Amino acid sequence: MKYKRVLLKLSGEALMGDKLFGIDNIRIAQYASEIKKLYGKVELAIVIGGGNIFRGVQAEKGGMDRTQGDYMGMLATMINSMALQAALEKEEMNTRLVSAIEMREIAEPFIKRRATRHLEKGRVVIFGAGTGNPYFTTDSAAALRAIEMQADVILKGTRVDGIYTADPEKNADAIKYDNISFDDAYNKGLSIMDMTAFTLCKENNVPIIVFDMNAKGNLEKVVNGEKIGTLVSN
Repeated sequence: MKYKRVLLKLSGEALMGDKLFGIDNIRIAQYASEIKKLYGKVELAIVIGGGNIFRGVQAEKGGMDRTQGDYMGMLATMINSMALQAALEKEEMNTRLVSAIEMREIAEPFIKRRATRHLEKGRVVIFGAGTGNPYFTTDSAAALRAIEMQADVILKGTRVDGIYTADPEKNADAIKYDNISFDDAYNKGLSIMDMTAFTLCKENNVPIIVFDMNAKGNLEKVVNGEKIGTLVSN
């Protein structure tokens, strides 16, 4: 494997599969199957969003206090994290769910040394509840945890096979980038992660690989160093 320790970032929307909201059991089982191919070969941490259940920004648009909405979004990420943990354990993978907000009955509190030790022992560590702070996305949480865990790379699993000059689902002439620098991506206004996450990765020299998580075998290929998706680096 090219990478020893990786952080996989999944969107909450990805768990919907063909549904309009919530969790699709077939999709989450598929993800668990893909993740199992890495089990015991690399140290793996995961951050998952909550957009399939609730987003803080949607609460703000409805007139709710943004802080309250963001905390609701963090709880949504915990629901997804628990579902993913159950799916991984069904595949006989040893996992630990770690929360940025104390929920002692269902998850460990985030303690850097303890989380690092779990990774060293080969356990899959799922980081839930974002950063534990409002106004920060799960992209920012992924960047922060990757830096704290000293991950070699962030793997951003999406439904698109990389970064394009335009939205490939809307523009057939869009051209895919195989590699792009953080500076070029910023100057071209490419949407990869929110600016806070993007800046954290750039300043701490953590590369990002954007790839299609739904394509069978892609996750393992990316970790093996095959040219899948788009690499963003300094």
